Amino acid sequence: MIHSGNPFNHLLKTVEVEGTTFKYYDLLALNDPRYEKLPFSIRVLLEAAVRCCDNFQVKQNDIDNILNWQELQHVEGGVDVAFTPARVILQDFTGVPCVTDFAAMRDIVQKLGGDPEKVNPLCPADLVIDHSVQVDFSTSSDALEKNLDLEFERNKERFEFLKWGAKAFKNMTIVPPGSGICHQVNLEYLARVVFNNNGLLYPDSLVGADSHTTMINGLGIIGWGVGGIEAEAVMLGQAISMVLPQVVGYKLVGKLNPMVTSTDVVLTITKHLRQLGVVGKFVEFFGPGVAELSIADRATISNMCPEYGATVGFFPVDDKSVQYLQQTGRDEKHLKYVKAYLQGVHMYRDYKNPDQDPVFSETVTLDLGTVVSSVSGPKRPHDRVPVQEMKKDFQNCLVNKVGFKGFGLDPQKLSTTVPFTFNDQQYFLRHGAVVIAAITSCTNTSNPSVMLGAGLLAKKAVEKGLSVMPYIKTSMSPGSGVVTYYLQESGVIKYLKQLGFDVVGYGCMTCIGNSGPLPECVVEAIDVGEIVACGVLSGNRNFEGRIHPHTRANYLASPLLVVAYALAGTVNIDFDSEPIGKGSDGQDVYLRDIWPQREEIQEVETKHVLPAMFREVYSRIQFGNKRWNSFEFPEGILCMGSQLIIETPFF
Repeated sequence: MIHSGNPFNHLLKTVEVEGTTFKYYDLLALNDPRYEKLPFSIRVLLEAAVRCCDNFQVKQNDIDNILNWQELQHVEGGVDVAFTPARVILQDFTGVPCVTDFAAMRDIVQKLGGDPEKVNPLCPADLVIDHSVQVDFSTSSDALEKNLDLEFERNKERFEFLKWGAKAFKNMTIVPPGSGICHQVNLEYLARVVFNNNGLLYPDSLVGADSHTTMINGLGIIGWGVGGIEAEAVMLGQAISMVLPQVVGYKLVGKLNPMVTSTDVVLTITKHLRQLGVVGKFVEFFGPGVAELSIADRATISNMCPEYGATVGFFPVDDKSVQYLQQTGRDEKHLKYVKAYLQGVHMYRDYKNPDQDPVFSETVTLDLGTVVSSVSGPKRPHDRVPVQEMKKDFQNCLVNKVGFKGFGLDPQKLSTTVPFTFNDQQYFLRHGAVVIAAITSCTNTSNPSVMLGAGLLAKKAVEKGLSVMPYIKTSMSPGSGVVTYYLQESGVIKYLKQLGFDVVGYGCMTCIGNSGPLPECVVEAIDVGEIVACGVLSGNRNFEGRIHPHTRANYLASPLLVVAYALAGTVNIDFDSEPIGKGSDGQDVYLRDIWPQREEIQEVETKHVLPAMFREVYSRIQFGNKRWNSFEFPEGILCMGSQLIIETPFF
């Protein structure tokens, strides 16, 4: 919306796309040489300040301070500026209190004789119900339906209330349970990249009541996690007061080794930036190496931003960003005005052109060619361990004093072996035994390359005759239905299921501790032998006690390595020198024998990840599901009957 009192309205310019005329604030018309030197992330803050300047919440001084970023970023104590995000994203844990507060405001307005229907978010808000589902059932074809049934049974009152909120509030989208993880739904469906607000174009930006909101930075959208009160204030039209941040330029050069995944890259970057110290800072990626990464790869890196401590991990929009919008089924006209607008205000990036490189607070470099296959753990996401050193590192952790890299075991107990019976078969549990293997969380399930890679690895493993011990709790909880779609279309899902990786739900599950119960016999064996049992997951956090009370060691890994360690049954293995198992022909099978090449994965991805999948999956989300649609509103609750905002197209 254009405010008549904005002192920068003289910057308004028009651009025509396919016969439609759009307006936008032309930052180049500021005629300020400092603009072209600003990091792209700071340019987004500047545009929001210019567009929203009312000399009340956002003052002209804010624009001056942002333009003077190069000088003011190092001021002791910091310089405050106002930022008005374009929208808010919520998940159900943090979103329910926000909806409750709006309902309470409506109640008060009605008691005071006002019109309660006038109480609505001023800023668009999207709430995705994704944190309520648990892995109660796994390794069966009906696990998904059973887990969904339990989710709805346990959360009946909450879901009824949220269903009311979807009907009652304007400017609020509520995505039903069973649809996916909020950050992946945000990336694949909710993200605009450029907003079109009644013909006014401006950069998409957001805050979210979840720390991994930063995942959207991979698509060139500024956004980060805030507390519920801050998110609610933005929903009520308030600007955020923030300290003008320093911006670390993270230069990527070189190309990835064919055996390396985006997960390995993010674990490397996480450790590097954690050591560098980037708390309270923006990180902006640049350099020719960025052009080698897909949007899913970039989103994987941005998702882990809270783990390396920065406020954002930003990848400016480029050709690949627009191609991703096309791949995920966005409207062609939308793509055209995204590119026309961002090019017009010099926010469109060519990573191979060093002339576009802005000035940064400091610059660090990573050669992608140096990245090796890695995991992180056993207790922190930034404790990266090269896979080739995993066995030695884990054995050291067992005897190290209790701490982030130690369990303090008596060396005489390192060989402890506990027999137990599962399904009338005897097995043995030792330190390092994998008891949970989960392909889960927004970090990796948004990335087709690693999901298809896991499927191809599973296919090769099954063809060799390998299997997973039946007592290991294996599960797959994709971030959206699109994942299941392309796993089915490529033909690899049957191999994942054969190894026990059935789809158990669409939501944040094992990664947030909703891993569900382990078999009692396994729990008893762990307790009797004081076994340091392990969870391996494709998540983003692995603090002790977070994943499951009985997995003292937890390792973050790519979906491919989750499958690999499940096949091995232990993390106490050197994949280079020890076989992962024996094939049906009795011969040793090594991990290298079943590991798919990056080119092989990319070929399958190009063939099977198609725009039609995204359109079909998200068209179904618009209309809910049978469980969600069956809910009635509680008696006595305010329901003013406004239209479901989710029925309105985004683009």
